[in-house]
Amino acid sequence: MTRTRRLALVGGITALAAVLLLGGLTVLRGSPFGIDTEWMAEITEHRSELWLVPSLVMNFVGGGWFAIWVVPLGGALLLYLLGRRWAALYFVLASALSAGLVQLLKTLVDRARPEDILVHVDPGSFPSGHVANAATVAVALALVFQRAWLWVVAVAWIVLMALSRTYLGAHWVSDTVGGAVLGAAVAVLVWALLATRIHPLPPAVARARSNGSDSQNLG
Repeated sequence: MTRTRRLALVGGITALAAVLLLGGLTVLRGSPFGIDTEWMAEITEHRSELWLVPSLVMNFVGGGWFAIWVVPLGGALLLYLLGRRWAALYFVLASALSAGLVQLLKTLVDRARPEDILVHVDPGSFPSGHVANAATVAVALALVFQRAWLWVVAVAWIVLMALSRTYLGAHWVSDTVGGAVLGAAVAVLVWALLATRIHPLPPAVARARSNGSDSQNLG
């Protein structure tokens, strides 16, 4: 296993542990953190029609049937058509695992949502499923295509989704942090497990490495 994959595994596991810790703290505390209530007070005080429409668009794109079915399957189909079959499988697996962990944590933590909510939501505030999905999709695509500008877009997308969730009153800010870390961690972990399939070595490089390994074994 390469050093990059080892670091990805360690980082992903550590990030998931951090999400579990944050979830445990929300259960023990029984009430929102100080930063949660302060941020929500700021958001509700400065609400306006200007930001409502973009937030509602993010609400649709990041959740419900669109996020559960269209985004994972559509993204996988696009990758498949580009000849990236393992990347397509990776995209579906990461999306499904992220969604499953979100629902599991929502049930286990059972955190109450903010009171002033502008959209219909299901029970369970921690972690944010919209943000987790955004993070999984964004980080997965950045890992598949390995472009610096994609990482910039990924971070921007995750932040915008997080802001929209708190703006709509659907989540506390700590819910969005938990969702972002969870989604990114899942994308990184699944990538680490499938990296050699997603990014196979060119035949010439693979042969050179194989010959070098054989030479060392003979020596």
